Amino acid sequence: MVPLAIEWAWPETPVSIAITIVVAVAGRWLLLRAIKRGSELAVSRANQRRVDQGGDNAELYAARHAARAATMGSLLRSVTNVTIAVLTVLTVMAILNIPLTPILASAGVGGVALGFGAQSLVKDYLSGIFMIVEDQYGVGDLVDLGEASGTIEDVGLRVTRLRDSSGQVWYIRNGEIVRVGNQSQGWSTAIVDIPVDSGENSTHVIEVLEGVCREVYADPDYAKVLLEAPNVVGVQSVEAGRMTIRITAKTQPNQQFGVQRAILDRELQALKDAGIKGPRVLPAPPASL
Repeated sequence: MVPLAIEWAWPETPVSIAITIVVAVAGRWLLLRAIKRGSELAVSRANQRRVDQGGDNAELYAARHAARAATMGSLLRSVTNVTIAVLTVLTVMAILNIPLTPILASAGVGGVALGFGAQSLVKDYLSGIFMIVEDQYGVGDLVDLGEASGTIEDVGLRVTRLRDSSGQVWYIRNGEIVRVGNQSQGWSTAIVDIPVDSGENSTHVIEVLEGVCREVYADPDYAKVLLEAPNVVGVQSVEAGRMTIRITAKTQPNQQFGVQRAILDRELQALKDAGIKGPRVLPAPPASL
């Protein structure tokens, strides 16, 4: 009796496809986990920096850093999902012996056409990515974007939303932002102009103002706001019975307006107590007939 020669034929194609899908799912899981871990680590370091530095500015910086890390994590997850999906589909098609050249050529032509039609959209997203990576501004910053000025309320990959001083909300496409003036990064400057009568002794007036500046700097309410003692710069201008003396103060970001009001209120009261007169109101010239 002759034994039968039996050859086992393994279904290689389904197995290869299954292995490809399993590898893709496992790779996606590992990459997303690494991205999540990296985002959590960035937020943890920002919070630790806030604890080490202390102060309101450090807390604001940590919040901005956390928001930035979350946005970048979301972007990386989206890119990872799309990349793995495309590679998996192409690999499965190659296993099934589906010719990829015509498909890739068609996709290339379609991509070029789509690129021409969506140039502004691509520009908006690329600009948004670079703005976030470079940390040009964040939520809560007081900025001048050219088209509008105000406080940033939301930073997206395509659109930035801000609210101006009148309460109006502006939506600006990131691709249209060509310059950014940010008043909230690092520190801000409070500028106070004090008007007095031009006949007053400027040296005496400056001495009174310097005394008030020392009092403001020693006030515990402004200890965390002022980075340096307010400085009396000197006489800024003299015109029509008015002498203007300027005071500057280096403050925490976005804290200059409260300092301006406090200095102005105390300086005016100190000048009044010292008997220093305010600017004269000159009579208007007679109207010509």
